[in-house]
Amino acid sequence: MEYTNLGRTGLKVSRLCLGTMNFGPKTTEPDSFAIMDRALEHGINFFDTANVYGWKIGEGITEQIIGRWFEQGGGRRDKVVLATKVYGKMSEWPNGQGLSARNIIRAADDSLRRLKTDYIDLYQMHHVDRSTPWEEIWQAMSTLVDQGKVLYVGSSNFAGWHLAQAQAAAEKRNFLGLVSEQSIYNLLTRHVELDVLPAAQHYGIGIIPWSPLHGGALSGILRKQAAGDAVRALEGRSQEIIEQQRPTLEAYEKLADQLDVDPANLALGWLLSRPGVTAPIIGPRTQAQLDAALGALDVQLDDETLAKLDELFPPVGNGGPGPEAWAW
Repeated sequence: MEYTNLGRTGLKVSRLCLGTMNFGPKTTEPDSFAIMDRALEHGINFFDTANVYGWKIGEGITEQIIGRWFEQGGGRRDKVVLATKVYGKMSEWPNGQGLSARNIIRAADDSLRRLKTDYIDLYQMHHVDRSTPWEEIWQAMSTLVDQGKVLYVGSSNFAGWHLAQAQAAAEKRNFLGLVSEQSIYNLLTRHVELDVLPAAQHYGIGIIPWSPLHGGALSGILRKQAAGDAVRALEGRSQEIIEQQRPTLEAYEKLADQLDVDPANLALGWLLSRPGVTAPIIGPRTQAQLDAALGALDVQLDDETLAKLDELFPPVGNGGPGPEAWAW
């Protein structure tokens, strides 16, 4: 396993991050335990979850599964860099969501209880909250850090200017501020290259791409569909993407065959080659999917292959950061 620093911090995380969103809704608890054990065997030490995962309001089903896994002992908690999130709806009452100080503090305590741990390594804001001032957010986060309940703070689904706002407010408090940003980023969705990536690199914020296979579309979906193995291809968004992008996906899978690389690992390998990317999130439903994803670490892409991928999946505008991407 390869490791890198999380943003500008001294914290070392694996180049692949284990996403746990399937644990509970699609993967049974015993199978989830087995996947997490296998991840540690592979050297994956970076696990990502959220208080809303499990998708039953207020229950935090996925966090509970991880907590029971930690409870088995064997050094599991010490080996894991644990990331969870706050923002989503955890109550029918108005203060059970968002980034108010009240919700941040209460949600952190609830996550700690479900996860059966004393601290969260990386506490991420799941979305920007335009109704809460940064002074309030950082007051709550700094309280959690002072209490030892949170070690680092990250964001998710922020724009570049939100990162700048957040860091400016944190600096006023002499607070470390954001160390990571979790964004949707893959060959089919490259908007973050305009401003999020440049801002993150400027501030030393590590990028953690979610949906690196764009809902399975980059996993060799056409080949799987032809073989009757593409479960996700039958789901709404995936089917729509397939129909819209079929010629491109056909050419992409042909390129992967020419390179003798699994299409999913080609997509992950491309992300691993991007400047500023810390670790793409992989969300295996089975141990076999987890094992297969490790092949991405061996993918080496030369300039010719990168150029072909840019032809198939053009960056937004002229490519690179704004304003050059859309203006002289």
